Amino acid sequence: MIHRGVVCAAVLAGAVSVAGAQEPKPSPPAHVMMTSAQMVWGAAPPALPMGAKMVVVSGDPGQAVPFTIRAKFPPGYKIAAHWHPTDEHVTVIAGVLSLGTGDAYDAKALHALPAGSFAIMPAEMRHFAYTKAGATIQVHGMGPFVLNYVNPADDPRNAAAPAK
Repeated sequence: MIHRGVVCAAVLAGAVSVAGAQEPKPSPPAHVMMTSAQMVWGAAPPALPMGAKMVVVSGDPGQAVPFTIRAKFPPGYKIAAHWHPTDEHVTVIAGVLSLGTGDAYDAKALHALPAGSFAIMPAEMRHFAYTKAGATIQVHGMGPFVLNYVNPADDPRNAAAPAK
């Protein structure tokens, strides 16, 4: 059994990294089967707003190889307008995720996607996300998976360090 757990070290290719996390393992030469109970979740990398959990299910999102990740977003979770240099394939597993397109977050432009829904955001398409009650999603595609915020001020990595 392969535990990809908190293998977020290269998630979102340097745009998102977790210090001290395990290095992702290359894709296995055989098939992989795991139950949701076998997935080890950890805090999402710092390119995402605090509160999200993430697990790498297969591949290495930081490399030019196929990958699959899952993310859990708490109620009221919002991701500002951003884009990726590669296509993003999103499947809503639980809850409702709302997505919109454009250069700035616009609540009126959101489209609710309940569990079972699917979306593709082509490379470089500006988009944003929100979940009112929380959601679990699966993202797959070809890496490297990089998250670039349209407005650098929206990037959680640019937040001022807390005063000591």
